[in-house]
Amino acid sequence: MRTDVDRLSERANELIARSRAQRPETATDKRNRRAREVEIGTRIGRIAAADGLIILGAIIAGLMMPTGIGMFGAFIVMVLLAVATLTFAIFPLSSPPSVETLSETPLKALPLTTERWLESQRLALPPPVRSLIDSIGVKLETLAPQLATLDENQPAANEVRKLIGEQLPKLVNGYQRVPEPLRTVERHGLTPDQQLAQGLQLIDDEIAEMTEQLAQGDLDALSTRGRYLQIRYAEDS
Repeated sequence: MRTDVDRLSERANELIARSRAQRPETATDKRNRRAREVEIGTRIGRIAAADGLIILGAIIAGLMMPTGIGMFGAFIVMVLLAVATLTFAIFPLSSPPSVETLSETPLKALPLTTERWLESQRLALPPPVRSLIDSIGVKLETLAPQLATLDENQPAANEVRKLIGEQLPKLVNGYQRVPEPLRTVERHGLTPDQQLAQGLQLIDDEIAEMTEQLAQGDLDALSTRGRYLQIRYAEDS
């Protein structure tokens, strides 16, 4: 017999489903969905491989022992399967890259490595700028294939590395060094939160322009841009 709670729950699920159907999927949504799908697939693959090795080892051990592995051996196998499954299902697939790693990353891998680093900083940044983090992530994914054939020694490559491998981490790390109580305190007309938002917006725009110039093959324009972020609170400190 259906209760009022069941009907309310069903109604809520209908509203959620209708809302999802009406809201078009954005580039950020697609990126996040792909990332989740890749992560789930990787976890399932590792769990299957680990469990397969444990079972194979148990079979080999059972064939080599005159009496088989016995009840105790079967219990050990079950424990190992549970531990392996939980380990690969819960723990991170890999540790996020460090700022030092960005400076050593090959140019063609730099956008996606920077995206992973930036995503690892999300929770340490104020909620209003997280949409900018998503936007930069999408643009870094678009930029990555265009850098595959770009010579590391070209001036254009240096500009790209300087922006996403040096200035972006410097901006985020500079903000994080500001004591939390001071991040909403106005100084020289802006708060550190506002300065962070402006800096991230500038980087977002710069990556878009760089991507367009690379698509057009206009490497001369890219190499002579000469634009640098001016982070007021970093200069003041």
